[in-house]
Amino acid sequence: MSEKTARDVEHEVSDWWQSSIIDMKPGEIRYSGYPIEDLTGNVSFPAMIWLMTRGDLPNPKQAKLLEAALVAAVDHGPQAPSIAIARMAATCGVGLNNAMASGVNVLGDVHGGAGEQAVALYRDIARRIDDGVSVAQAVSDGLDHQIAEHGKHVPGFGHRFHPTDPRAPRLLGLVEDAAKDGIVNGHFGMIAREVEKTLEARKGKKIPMNIDGATAVIYAELGFDAPLARGLFCLSRSVGILAHAWEQTQQGGRNKGPIPRRMIWNYTGHEQRPVPMEKQEG
Repeated sequence: MSEKTARDVEHEVSDWWQSSIIDMKPGEIRYSGYPIEDLTGNVSFPAMIWLMTRGDLPNPKQAKLLEAALVAAVDHGPQAPSIAIARMAATCGVGLNNAMASGVNVLGDVHGGAGEQAVALYRDIARRIDDGVSVAQAVSDGLDHQIAEHGKHVPGFGHRFHPTDPRAPRLLGLVEDAAKDGIVNGHFGMIAREVEKTLEARKGKKIPMNIDGATAVIYAELGFDAPLARGLFCLSRSVGILAHAWEQTQQGGRNKGPIPRRMIWNYTGHEQRPVPMEKQEG
């Protein structure tokens, strides 16, 4: 086996991690070719998120629409598991980063994943329409497929607290405005509204779009892949998690659990019983 030269080893190390995201060397930092000193003060944080995940800068109106989705989902109070867990973690003597990580780590398929799932549903319906199926049939087939694969819960619709989620109409209105201005085509907004109508017809009552369904419309309209929708939600909700962890840190409290200590959970096990004692031989 031939011996590697120092140059060969250097190339092997530099090729171990390859990235089109950042180019960095002493005195220079560039993101997808843009120098950090030119981005700083000239590019918004939502535009920076777009650049880092997509490799190029959005136009200002695209960035503004993305910002609206990020702002709308920052918080939903301590009843949300991610917020409650961050607050509980803050009473355990950990730092803000630990409390934030604790909250973000529960943003899974059930709490936090509906946006990703809704984007996937919208895209599935859009593919059916592109294949020549009517909108009504594509929505019906897409819903049937969603329910068959993932159960009766349809991501992005209905809310356990809000009869009408106040965030959704505002976001959909912004999408409609953006479509009129040619920023997006409005295709996914139309699909989402058709899903809402179909669910109402099937259930016999309105099941309004929620924050996840509405932000999914924006992410799909802007061309984000479905898995990125969950990542974007995590970024958004991290703001609320940080705020609550910091507030709880300032309020104090030690080892706060999910309920006040005077309130005990319902025990459903055995009544008190004796421990079996082994008989001594001899």
